[in-house]
Amino acid sequence: MGTAKLVDVARRAGVSVGTVSNVLNRPDQVRPATREKVEQAVRELGFVRNDSARQLRSGTSRLLAYVLPDARNPFFTDVARAAQERAREHDLALVLCDADSVAAQEDEFLALLLERRLRGALITSVDYTNPRLRELPGLGLPIVLVDHIEPPDSPIPSVGVDDVAGGRAAVAHLIELGHRRIAFVGTPGSMAQVTGRHAGALAALGDAGLPEDALVVVETDWLSAQDGRRAAARILELPAEERPTAVFCANDMLALGVLQEASLRGLAVPDDLAIVGYDDIEFASIAAVPLTSVRQPRHDLGTIAVDLILAGDDVVDRHPVLQPELVVRASTAGRAAPTPAP
Repeated sequence: MGTAKLVDVARRAGVSVGTVSNVLNRPDQVRPATREKVEQAVRELGFVRNDSARQLRSGTSRLLAYVLPDARNPFFTDVARAAQERAREHDLALVLCDADSVAAQEDEFLALLLERRLRGALITSVDYTNPRLRELPGLGLPIVLVDHIEPPDSPIPSVGVDDVAGGRAAVAHLIELGHRRIAFVGTPGSMAQVTGRHAGALAALGDAGLPEDALVVVETDWLSAQDGRRAAARILELPAEERPTAVFCANDMLALGVLQEASLRGLAVPDDLAIVGYDDIEFASIAAVPLTSVRQPRHDLGTIAVDLILAGDDVVDRHPVLQPELVVRASTAGRAAPTPAP
């Protein structure tokens, strides 16, 4: 008894977590039939309410949470470290919730956070279309969306990076080196960040007067090194006349996988295949062939996200957009593109 969670009550009653919260806190706003279903679920599950969410408004909590999509990706742990440093400056602690790239798992974390006494939550979402994200502030949990750009009129604060500019810089660099057939590894439409990077790549082709089909999209299940290896295998098995001479990856983990597969197949990087990643994680600079990458200001993302939470309604810029930077290393190294096979 008393171990049931808010999300359990919602599932039993067949309603949203927001409806359960309204029944507990504002029952007059809920239709009697719905209210009775929720109250019955509360009784059946032995749910014991936690009043800490209501206490958030007092501003007394010393806990922040960061919900991140994949703790195995150093980019997100770097953001988390920066957020933790800033939190400690304000005598706050940061707890991490790793969604493991699963939208349903992220959703469970969000429901759980509503039951805990938190100052606020930083969220890099697996799915920004999840309606629960929009419900959280109204239910008493201040949030900031991290590595994401909200529309200017959105009431939810966000801090992100101009991924279109980053993708544009990456592919412009490859074009300047003479590459005319370039692979894009990642799935446009899967995540806003990947979509932006792909759009930037296409913009660079347009700037150079090249057709859009000069960019060969190789879709991936996710953004891991193993996905990168599989993508590289598909690229390298293309007929010589169709094979790209350069690869732009949606993140560094994919790029490291491409680099590994190319090396295992005996290709020289960048002489046979140039590679550009995105994020500029630490592993990029210490790879066997140091990786050219688009650097995201990871420290600034974490720091600004905490500042937005602490500023509350007094924040001046609710949606700051940071700029990426291309860092050139040996995986492109200023080499000219190899001559395509006849």
